[in-house]
Amino acid sequence: MLYALLAAVLVAADQVVKYLVRTYIPLGTSVPFLPGLVDLTYVQNTGAAFSILSDHTWVLTLISAVVSVVIAAALLRGVIRHPFGVTSLPMVLAGAVGNLIDRALFGFVTDMFDLQFMPFAVFNVADICVVCGGIAFCIYFLFYYDMLEKKEEPHDSSPADG
Repeated sequence: MLYALLAAVLVAADQVVKYLVRTYIPLGTSVPFLPGLVDLTYVQNTGAAFSILSDHTWVLTLISAVVSVVIAAALLRGVIRHPFGVTSLPMVLAGAVGNLIDRALFGFVTDMFDLQFMPFAVFNVADICVVCGGIAFCIYFLFYYDMLEKKEEPHDSSPADG
């Protein structure tokens, strides 16, 4: 159940930051956050990463809902048991739910982190969760899943009928 707490804390953090940005920063404007590194810029994104599928919010809402249900079911069923894998999935779940809440309530996702040291898309806490959790899960799945999760097939120790 710790994974549920982790997901809930991350969703809450995402929603609080988005609320503060919507409340205190006018749309399209920026305020310094980490001078020279990151500004907070209020952007309403109707698409996915890098505004892909812009104005197709319903498709992204459906995808977020399905992904959330699949990840929650995998966590509840104990498909992944090792702590590294069980920590990465709630991060992806939190990101999917955080952006799902925005899409369902507002028809857009609130983005705010605007990198100043390199050109990059404006993003939010949920996006950070999806990317970090997704990368962690991919590393886990590619390099550790076989060793830590897969059970050896039971061998039939009874003598063969013959």
